[in-house]
Amino acid sequence: MSIWHLIILLVVVVVIFGTGKLRNIGSDLGSAMRDFKKGLNGDEEEAKRKEDAERLRADPPASSAGQTTQSQRDSSDPK
Repeated sequence: MSIWHLIILLVVVVVIFGTGKLRNIGSDLGSAMRDFKKGLNGDEEEAKRKEDAERLRADPPASSAGQTTQSQRDSSDPK
């Protein structure tokens, strides 16, 4: 295939479909690819969120583990 074959093919496609339909096909194809990528990344993000939630349930953050409330201190003080 030479460059002339490709040019003739392009002219035939434009004549048959018109520029409006070709523009719509391009935008539809782009949105389909974008949705496909979002679907793939969405599964990974959802799995990561679940994994983080499980990790937090199993091992709470250190900042809240060392804190005691006033009522806990009062109940443990012998008077």
